[in-house]
Amino acid sequence: MTLLGLLEREPSHGYDLKRVYDEFFGRGKPLPFGQVYATLGRLARDGKVMVGEAEPGDGPDRKRYVITEAGATEFESWLTEPVAPEPSLRTVLFTKVVLALMLGRDAQQYLDAQRAAHLRRMRELTELRRTGPLVDALLADYGLFHLEADLRWIDLTTARLGAIAEVVRS
Repeated sequence: MTLLGLLEREPSHGYDLKRVYDEFFGRGKPLPFGQVYATLGRLARDGKVMVGEAEPGDGPDRKRYVITEAGATEFESWLTEPVAPEPSLRTVLFTKVVLALMLGRDAQQYLDAQRAAHLRRMRELTELRRTGPLVDALLADYGLFHLEADLRWIDLTTARLGAIAEVVRS
């Protein structure tokens, strides 16, 4: 859907789509070229993009991709549909705590280590928010708010460890 959105903005070559994707959406995980072209191939097969004539460039000939009406309609539908509220109630954090308690292990030690990891990541995101461009700051805020909620859960769970252990061991 992101590639369709970028193509709605303007027809582009695969290389340009990857560059813009990585700039805005690929923080820490750039999009592989193979995935870009495989996705564009599926979108073309499904009638959501058209492939223009090959254009000469510095390297191999480049194809310009253009969104079709069907692609624009699907993108618009996706864009206006709310995302399922997160988080999922099946998380690794929750699972580790419950399993540790079920097995008589030290869940407190795990929660302390997790808290420390969250605080480290929060310091990184706070620095990004302070020094990065506005788009990075917006993304950092999103991450910080989620980490803050996790920390509140960690604190509440820590306070309830004894009661939780009794419930899950029975």
